[in-house]
Amino acid sequence: MITAPLADRMRPRTLDDVVGQQHLLAPGKALRNIIESGKIPNMIFYGPSGVGKTTLAGIIAARTDMRLHRLNGTTASTADIRAVADEVNTLAGSGGILLYLDEIQYFNKKQQQTLLEHIENGNITLIASTTENPYFYVYSAILSRATVFEFKTVQPEETERAVTRAFKFLEEEQKTTITVEEGVEHAIAVACGGDVRKCLNAVELCVLASRADETGTLTVTRETVGQVAQKSAMRYDRDGDEHYDLLSAFQKSMRGSDPNAAVYYLARLLEAGDLPSVCRRLLVCAAEDVGLAYPMILPIVKAAVDSALQVGLPEARIPLADAVIMVAMAPKSVSGHDAIAAAMEDIQKGKVGAIPRQLQNKHFDGEDAKVKGQFYLYPHSYPDHWVEQQYLPDCVKDAVYYQPGDNKNEKAFAEYWARIKNR
Repeated sequence: MITAPLADRMRPRTLDDVVGQQHLLAPGKALRNIIESGKIPNMIFYGPSGVGKTTLAGIIAARTDMRLHRLNGTTASTADIRAVADEVNTLAGSGGILLYLDEIQYFNKKQQQTLLEHIENGNITLIASTTENPYFYVYSAILSRATVFEFKTVQPEETERAVTRAFKFLEEEQKTTITVEEGVEHAIAVACGGDVRKCLNAVELCVLASRADETGTLTVTRETVGQVAQKSAMRYDRDGDEHYDLLSAFQKSMRGSDPNAAVYYLARLLEAGDLPSVCRRLLVCAAEDVGLAYPMILPIVKAAVDSALQVGLPEARIPLADAVIMVAMAPKSVSGHDAIAAAMEDIQKGKVGAIPRQLQNKHFDGEDAKVKGQFYLYPHSYPDHWVEQQYLPDCVKDAVYYQPGDNKNEKAFAEYWARIKNR
């Protein structure tokens, strides 16, 4: 006999039973007020898997007289949408049609436009869920007719309550006594990384993997949890939002000179096995954020990256940790970044004048040259290896792209050249 997963068998039926999402569902919060009003607008639930999006949609449907239909964006077609719309103005749909569309990001533009036709005229009320940023994946016309609510990862202390309730549920369901070793609930909550569905499934697996003693008491141990609980404390999808959020936090922590946060995000990335992304961001940060404040940072970081790629994980974590801490603790300067950005902006604006004659790679003049000769002044033939001459094209000859940063290296360079050029 096929049995529904525990997460489905004990799915919450009231708002107060939902684990987490108190920023949306606590008394007085906007989403709770909307649900309790009974007038349900089009909504998009955005957040990671297993945090209550589907559960909440079911609770909303149960509180209304609307006919509930469920579709999944990975399998549903345009014909499925039309089949749902066909119930409008029938006896079954007399209270209205509520469509819960899971994984809406998998609907292509044509499918979303078909859906739009029916929610635009009010025939269908849409509750869509997605694990990806809806502002990137959902058709803008649908977004303009729906309210987006972001669901957060459930914290371990909240998930722990669901785990405790799950053990009691199974105890009653199986009519047996279940005892758990100290720390089991917390271990499951942490191992499943804020995914309530995984937590509940882990509870059921732990019970199935445990044996009752002679008294009929079943004991769940920490060892059992370690064997069966899914290690997913790090939500990580290399093509999803979490991937870019984690990389962004990693780079911004180095830029913000916080070595503790930088090493923490490095650990999460390495635990997920994403060595290439770590190396790329580390090199970028060394050049962009430290730059000329500590010019030797780039070869040092490059050596650490080369070492990490050569030895591979897990040993790669050591040179990478050294490099990450060094980048975080080094003085910062974006003068190089700002200089090239300003120069590229001028190029993109069309400021691409002729290269000054003295810089051109010509050894003879054409008949059309008004003045013969290249007139290049060789700097090394002059005192201090510098002589004044025009290097930029006429259209930008007075442009200043580089502004020295406020650090000892760039200050020393600036003072040196100010002394030479103003002698």
